Amino acid sequence: MSELWDSDLALQLLRQHMHSDVLIKHCLASAAIMRALAERFGENADRWELAGLLHDLDFEETKDNPNRHGNLTAEILAREGLPDDIILAIREHNAEALGIPCQSRMGLALSAAETVTGLIVATALVQPDKKLAGVKPASVRKRMKEKAFARNVSRERILDCEKLGLSLDDFLALSVAAMQGIAADLGL
Repeated sequence: MSELWDSDLALQLLRQHMHSDVLIKHCLASAAIMRALAERFGENADRWELAGLLHDLDFEETKDNPNRHGNLTAEILAREGLPDDIILAIREHNAEALGIPCQSRMGLALSAAETVTGLIVATALVQPDKKLAGVKPASVRKRMKEKAFARNVSRERILDCEKLGLSLDDFLALSVAAMQGIAADLGL
């Protein structure tokens, strides 16, 4: 990976391909959780953050063709010189639709991280002040049990955290804290 790649450059690339503020905030939240996970596991936090930030780079173009989502991003990022492990993790976050296994450590982390963002945001939005500051990991866990709450959020993908050796409670605490750390960027 070129030493020139950092989160600022990745954000510029993201903004070239993505115009939805909601999706950009989702990518920022995913990146924050990925950085926290990398730090927890002793992995390269910059690389994991890039995977989180760029994982949905092609979403606006592929949203109606899920079996292309992730592959188009992989093509773009390969041309940009990003390393194979980041590209693989991005493909693996959509493993089911692409017909590939999700088995790399970074891929499993990304699958869980990018999915939990929706549950945490939904939990924040039912708070009286609609802010992340008041969200407790226990509240997110309680909401996770309510199938009608944020029904499009895959609970199974969130549980990928356990394949990493991280309990659901630890994962939720880490994820909530990571998102609270960038609450201003998320508008929450």
